[in-house]
Amino acid sequence: MTNNVKNEAVLDSAHVGDIRGAFGTIRHGDVAARNSVWQRLRTLLAILGPGLIVMVGDNDAGAFSTYAQAGQNYGTSLLWTLILLIPVLYVNQEMVLRLGAVTGVGHARLILERFGKFWGAFSAIDLFLLNALTIVTEFIGITLGLQYLGLPKEWGVIAAAGLVMAAASTGDFRRFERFSMILVVFSLLLVPVFMMVHPPMSQIGHDLFVPGMPAGGKLSDVMLLIIGIVGTTVAPWQLFFQQSYVIDKRITPRFIKYERADLWLGIVLVLIGAVAIIGMSAALFAGKPEFGNFQDAGAVAAGLSKYHSRLAGVLFAVALIDASLIGASAVSLSTAYALADVLNMKHSLHRKPSDARAFYLVYFLLIAGAASLVLIPGVPLGLLTNAVQTLAGVLLPSASVFLLLLCNDKDVLGPWVNGRWTNLFTGLVAAVLVLLSVILTASVLWPDISSQTIVNVLVGGGIVGGIVVIAAHVVKLRRDAETGADLAEEAKPTKLYMNTWRMPPLAQLKPMVLSRSNRMWMAVLRGYLVVAVIMVVYKVTQVALLGQ
Repeated sequence: MTNNVKNEAVLDSAHVGDIRGAFGTIRHGDVAARNSVWQRLRTLLAILGPGLIVMVGDNDAGAFSTYAQAGQNYGTSLLWTLILLIPVLYVNQEMVLRLGAVTGVGHARLILERFGKFWGAFSAIDLFLLNALTIVTEFIGITLGLQYLGLPKEWGVIAAAGLVMAAASTGDFRRFERFSMILVVFSLLLVPVFMMVHPPMSQIGHDLFVPGMPAGGKLSDVMLLIIGIVGTTVAPWQLFFQQSYVIDKRITPRFIKYERADLWLGIVLVLIGAVAIIGMSAALFAGKPEFGNFQDAGAVAAGLSKYHSRLAGVLFAVALIDASLIGASAVSLSTAYALADVLNMKHSLHRKPSDARAFYLVYFLLIAGAASLVLIPGVPLGLLTNAVQTLAGVLLPSASVFLLLLCNDKDVLGPWVNGRWTNLFTGLVAAVLVLLSVILTASVLWPDISSQTIVNVLVGGGIVGGIVVIAAHVVKLRRDAETGADLAEEAKPTKLYMNTWRMPPLAQLKPMVLSRSNRMWMAVLRGYLVVAVIMVVYKVTQVALLGQ
């Protein structure tokens, strides 16, 4: 079955047309077979972008800080967490790229349409607030890099904000993607820094694949850092960004396999950057007074200059600014896409600002607001950074739950719905994220929480979560067997059907019917989010006003 464009859920007409990527063009309606290696390579080059940008954007200013802290305070002992996060990264981002290519509708709008106004408004408003704070941390990263390089902070921040605004407002999608890909290439400046410091590769290889905890490290502090690594690697904005960017790039189901390859390339770059920062920081400060006393990414650049060379420090500072620029750009876009999607406004980089005023206004205001906030004397930037990490931890479970439910909605994804093993794995991941979210929230609200309490929560919560997920999976298998769903799944759809199936217009979708168990868990999730957000806001306000 082939759906016509008029029978697809296209919310902005600019989302239909030729794929004009940074490295090539694919004509709209191109259904030619890609049989030769050269043809496939050319197609991949045209598709490259969404996965690379979202993943390299993941190694932003916050990631620089978190990874450098892990290396400076605990050596390479936490490298193994990165390997464990690879399947989590791929599964989460693969699901949203599938949603984008098949539905043509952004993540926030799908939540609104399928789960109602409360969850739609909740996801859009919380994403806006969290992303606004995240963009502030990106500009904090820019100021740290500028200060190390000896450049004036005020003019540098203004120039950075202007550059990010200008790159997205040309009305030419290809120009923005080429700008982003230049930033992606500059992220590799971390590799020569790593090679200059020359950490012991045997130790890095061991700690990457053999899990262990830092000797003598306080468990509560180590756990918070591990959660910080998870939070910087699996952030809610990534889900919203890649789904909308795939749509704006006009990628259809026919090219999903190429977009998956793009995603894998992005994950490789994320891993390279993270290993480089942790390994370099560990080797640089080992045996030095600064070991175990992390300050910020700017101090790491200063340490490179002190213990190695000025060139190494400059390269690290430039990489930090580069990471902050791509982070600020991607996070701002994810917010503008989401709000315009929910409010049914034009939202495409193919349009000039005069043709999508509200979309670009949100983008510009976020950038300008964050840049201005960083330049105001006395603003508690450290407090804002902590608030970002905490709120991200609180929102992660809801993002994962909605993603899992949407990818099992046959009215939305048709033949592209999740398979059984993907569901089981994603369910376990969601349970772990909920557990980490609870620990993170509790540790911020009660800083003196004991190591034994954290262990009890991890063990008890892990056992309960695993039982719940596996039990739910077994119940679903039995229900499918009773209803004959297994037989239906055996009839594999044809390649042509898969490549041409698109979600029908939103108005034609049947109302989503949640099972009793799903409604119960959604109610529990809503209660947890409300309580957790109120407690976090109270704690942050208390610290800001009373210094407690």
